[in-house]
Amino acid sequence: MPLTLTVLGTASPHPGPDRPCSGYLLSGGGAEVWVDAGPGTFAALQRHTDPARLTAIWISHLHADHSADLLSAAYAFAFGGMTPAAPIPVYAPQDCARRLAGFLGRADVDFLKGVFDFRALYDGHDVRHWNLRLTARAVAHDTEAYGLRAECQGSVLAYSGDSGPCAALGELAARADLFLCEADIDAHHDGRRVHLTPEDAGRTALEARVRELLVTHVGPTLTREEATARAAAVSGRPTHTAVEGHTRTV
Repeated sequence: MPLTLTVLGTASPHPGPDRPCSGYLLSGGGAEVWVDAGPGTFAALQRHTDPARLTAIWISHLHADHSADLLSAAYAFAFGGMTPAAPIPVYAPQDCARRLAGFLGRADVDFLKGVFDFRALYDGHDVRHWNLRLTARAVAHDTEAYGLRAECQGSVLAYSGDSGPCAALGELAARADLFLCEADIDAHHDGRRVHLTPEDAGRTALEARVRELLVTHVGPTLTREEATARAAAVSGRPTHTAVEGHTRTV
């Protein structure tokens, strides 16, 4: 199976009508992986696959706009008739299971073991499901955060997660066929570099020599069209906007 990316949601920092927060379905090599679980993405996911058949879930960081729909999935798998045949591996920062349990008022995480198999990410984490390889790199954000490099039968997708400009992001994206990259902010303020401007996204794509740039996670100070145009002016390669419901072959 070719490597494909289905956009479930792109909004930042909260969902809007018909626009969930960050979430994607990555399919290829016999695997299906839900990448980031922003609010609204679990409903969108059901338009494209049976969530109980997911091979894995991969969470870039624990901010709510990237992870809150794990709660929806937990309810669906435990109580909603979507119980998976075996607990689904969840690759996420170390604290993910405890936070989810705490939201549900539980002091322990054991009750989640019937549906989720939590596995902590770290810089350089590497795992293969069938013919799909997933590699994580720690990136610059205001919490523990990772970008993703997915490889399948010669095709490469890189995903920034939430990241400021950093060397690791360029290494992650190096020569990727498709670079799915945030362009959250209009400009950096107060020395904080925990997100990317459109120019940062375009510059990273240019320096990493990616084949194509797909702009996502555009915040409220920009329109998606403006962010894509500004990134394209710097990237020097085909640059497009991530749109909910669209599926692309990498």
